[in-house]
Amino acid sequence: MKIHDVVVVGGGPAGATAATDLASEGYSVMLLDRPGRIKPCGGAIPPRLIRDFAIPDHLLVARARSARMISPKNREVDMPIDGGFVGMVDRADFDEWLRERAVRAGAVRVDGQYQALRRDEDGKAVIEFAPHGSGEKNKLERVGARIVVGADGARSRVALDAMPETKPPRCVFAYHEIIQSPETGNGTFDPGRCDVYYQGRLSPDFYAWIFPHGATTSIGTGSAHKGFSLRGAVSALRRQCGMVDNETVRTEGAPIPYKVRKRWDNRNDVILAGDAAGAVAPSSGEGIYYAMRSGRLAGGAVAEALESGDSRALALARKRFMKENRRIFQILGMMQWFWYSSDQRRERFVSICRDPDVQRLTWQAYMNKKLVKAKPLTHSRIFFKDLAHLLRVVSP
Repeated sequence: MKIHDVVVVGGGPAGATAATDLASEGYSVMLLDRPGRIKPCGGAIPPRLIRDFAIPDHLLVARARSARMISPKNREVDMPIDGGFVGMVDRADFDEWLRERAVRAGAVRVDGQYQALRRDEDGKAVIEFAPHGSGEKNKLERVGARIVVGADGARSRVALDAMPETKPPRCVFAYHEIIQSPETGNGTFDPGRCDVYYQGRLSPDFYAWIFPHGATTSIGTGSAHKGFSLRGAVSALRRQCGMVDNETVRTEGAPIPYKVRKRWDNRNDVILAGDAAGAVAPSSGEGIYYAMRSGRLAGGAVAEALESGDSRALALARKRFMKENRRIFQILGMMQWFWYSSDQRRERFVSICRDPDVQRLTWQAYMNKKLVKAKPLTHSRIFFKDLAHLLRVVSP
């Protein structure tokens, strides 16, 4: 049985990044991925991701230079990006390029379906998987690993096998339809703008979106409410925006975690990354940047554990991730809990977005993935404006 230093389960942004970094350091890495899987995603990536992970221009199918927030009463607030843009990618092509980069770095790519984490007679990890296209029903193969990286999504089977005592995070279920983009100037569609709908009928606890992808467009929504019809909401949004007749290229759905897992490793030889670790921003559901960042941190922790022989190094990935993101995740979580709770509050939330100070600080934080350094006068103005809305001193 072949034994690798690392077996990475899941070839999305988190897994592919961890595999690339570890293979680049000379470790024996196998990247196991189930082919044909495309995660539903608006596809927005900030400039910091493009810089930090050396993303080439040809993967950017569009550049959004503004966002439009639409309230329950269909009031629209435009938020232009001053001197910058948000890159838009198609996950089918983007994720494949990341996997191929891992191969170029030296990782061995295997197309197959993860089945189970086993243990050999010495207690070492053994990954059992069904190879893709083998033509033999129930044929399984096995490969050994000194360390396993579980990057297999919000309902991670690696986490279930390696850490059965831990609870998976609650999830929002997301669904979107990739359609042929409308012609420029058709209705309200703008190929350089992301539209975000804060309307309870389209999502009772999250939001709906229309994100341009060049030749195609992502129209989607999400909700944690059981029984809420995501397909029905997307259909309603397409009717509302005059996109019913645009050809549907494909449809996708998947869970998105609400919170970061309390633990990413089993204190031995398994570590999680990406959605499996809950590395998704609350409120926005943004996952690509945080997936890749968690994959890089997981890869670094794995390298430290392999080098030192001390499995306690695996815990450093989550510790470092939370040091970077705890405050912004707490703020975004409170925003989602409060502002998304009713259409009345959503109306006021969109109204707040009209404020130039709010727009400037929001884009600065999003583009650079860190809170803006304190600007007392600006922050004071925003605080009192927010307070006025909370106390309903001003109308939406």
